[in-house]
Amino acid sequence: MRRDTRYDIEPMSQRGKLFQAIRNNPRDVRLEDACKAAQALGFVHTGGKGAHLAYSRTGEPVALNFQNDGNGKIPPYQARQLIGMIEKYADE
Repeated sequence: MRRDTRYDIEPMSQRGKLFQAIRNNPRDVRLEDACKAAQALGFVHTGGKGAHLAYSRTGEPVALNFQNDGNGKIPPYQARQLIGMIEKYADE
């Protein structure tokens, strides 16, 4: 009997969907989603002042800083930094 392999693909996890959405549209990343993604990658909230939120990870020299741009989203350059960390740590 031949097996139908169309359904053998594992469904994408919520974490995977979040990472993919950030990769697909770095100009439209909500601050809340950026924070969730950073935490999913092993970063810990270390504080911040005003509209800034800082995250760091043990052994990672680069910290992530996010700021609300006024409409609940982060600036695209901060999303690109987050995407770099997703590329680096997503498979862990």
